[in-house]
Amino acid sequence: MAQTLTDTTLAAVERALSEEREEGAQRTSVMTHLVWAPPDWLKAAERTLAGLSERHPSRTVLLTPAPRRKDGIDAVVDVRRFRVKGSSRSIASEVVKLTLKGKRAKAPGSIAMPLLITDLPVFCRWRGEPAWDSAELDQLVTVVERLVVDSSEWKGLPGSYERLGELFDRVAVSDIAWTRTEGWRARVAALWPGLRRAELLEVTGPLPDALLLAGWLRSRLRRQVELVHRTGRTVRRVVVDGTEVEPPSGPAPSPSDLLSQQLDVFGRDPIYESAVNA
Repeated sequence: MAQTLTDTTLAAVERALSEEREEGAQRTSVMTHLVWAPPDWLKAAERTLAGLSERHPSRTVLLTPAPRRKDGIDAVVDVRRFRVKGSSRSIASEVVKLTLKGKRAKAPGSIAMPLLITDLPVFCRWRGEPAWDSAELDQLVTVVERLVVDSSEWKGLPGSYERLGELFDRVAVSDIAWTRTEGWRARVAALWPGLRRAELLEVTGPLPDALLLAGWLRSRLRRQVELVHRTGRTVRRVVVDGTEVEPPSGPAPSPSDLLSQQLDVFGRDPIYESAVNA
């Protein structure tokens, strides 16, 4: 059963994690997964994490800022167990939910550091649009190997892509909006060799998806391609110089599926970076 700790310390959080583990449940974490989840994004973050289940055994640390509350840290510590098929053993995935109150909300990096598992990669899923000049973003970028964002959660496009590009030399970046366009990129690429003469791209769908598709095409062709965008909840239609692109087959992946894909990626993605910078 999860333990709830009020106005606690990181040492107490570690003790609670140890108590929550039971004999026969091995901690088989493959990473530390930080999640910056402001209050408006917390429920969505929890739903996505629940969908990951045993696919990515990890220590997950949710960081929720509450700067208007009295200084302190509240925590909920849970160890979720999954039975190993064909064995009596189970694996344990640790979840720590921290509410950073008052001045603590400005120090997520120093608070997260003691909870990182030594010698394992550290990912950070940042929910919502980052405050680009904030100390919180600067600190977390410093302690993680990979920053995972979803630019469809942002309101500042296309300008926010310029700010994101400033981070590329500091941390590897994944964008869930980019992952959603993978099937469409494959379909557009299939138009080669005629594609090399493309001048006009029409996209009906979310603005981030359209911008990334256009940036990808421009960066691959190394020249300008005009974008005509029409709003849609999902990408429904892509047209290149009047030629309809066949939609990808199969169901759209869930938010958990999309995040899971990013947690399998290590290192920088130069094609994505070029699309953002195009």
